[in-house]
Amino acid sequence: MKVTVVGAGAVGASCAEYIAMKNFASEVVLLDIKEGYAEGKAMDLMQTASLNGFDTKITGTTNDYAKTAGSDIAVITSGIPRKPGMTREELIGINAGIVKTVSSSLLEHSPNAILIVVSNPMDTMTYLVHKTTNLPKHRIIGMGGALDSARFKYRLAEALGAPISDVDGMVIGGHSDKGMVPLIGHATRNSVKVSEFLDGDKMDWVVQETKVGGATLTKLLGTSAWYAPGAAVSGLVQAIACDQKKMFPCSALLEGEYGLNDLSIGVPVILGKNGIEKIVEIELSEAEKAKMQESAEGVKKTNGLLQL
Repeated sequence: MKVTVVGAGAVGASCAEYIAMKNFASEVVLLDIKEGYAEGKAMDLMQTASLNGFDTKITGTTNDYAKTAGSDIAVITSGIPRKPGMTREELIGINAGIVKTVSSSLLEHSPNAILIVVSNPMDTMTYLVHKTTNLPKHRIIGMGGALDSARFKYRLAEALGAPISDVDGMVIGGHSDKGMVPLIGHATRNSVKVSEFLDGDKMDWVVQETKVGGATLTKLLGTSAWYAPGAAVSGLVQAIACDQKKMFPCSALLEGEYGLNDLSIGVPVILGKNGIEKIVEIELSEAEKAKMQESAEGVKKTNGLLQL
């Protein structure tokens, strides 16, 4: 099992670290455009192998996609964050160019790879990969919902005063502050609905804190988070590599599911050796359906900024 991670920044390096520590892959390749950067990160990580007890080989390369050949799974974290004075159109234009080039270069050397897209705006970048690669839709996965759901569970456990292992919940919809749809009505504490323990105000607080989870960290850190995103990616990679048939909310191309068409957005999926093995349609309340529709409209508006 060979996994490539494109982008050796904080998220990419954390992703490689978690994959290696779980010890299910034979090799992880880190690739970056900055000279020597991925090689340095790989060497640093390999020097933890004896300490952390893993045998996964981690290698780094500067923009040499030949070294990624034969990858089973490839993760795309590359792209730039929005800078002061930069319009959303500029961000999308630059990141779209990067993601198109990266996905094309990966598939040139690993034509059978399953692609996991992390670059932002994530749902739109996932849609772009669908439109520009012509891969079967089960082989293109957007990572957003797994991270958002982890943040949701963190806030639920905090509000409940419960251990995280007691809590279950899911976030669907777009991977954005306004687009997320935390399914508070479906959330449980050890199979009991959280509404049995929390009042309406507290549940609203959990939902709002989940939706601004990334922004809260950016404000505190001065940059995007990396531990939880890296862990979320590693969870998706492991589910595919080990054919676990696990359910995660991921950005998937919809063709009628949830009444939506021609966009990638977060919905529950089963992940296994083929990538997305099934899109799971769960029953939503009228309010949840309305929020999902609103989220989809926001994603489509952003998609409209792409130069396809």
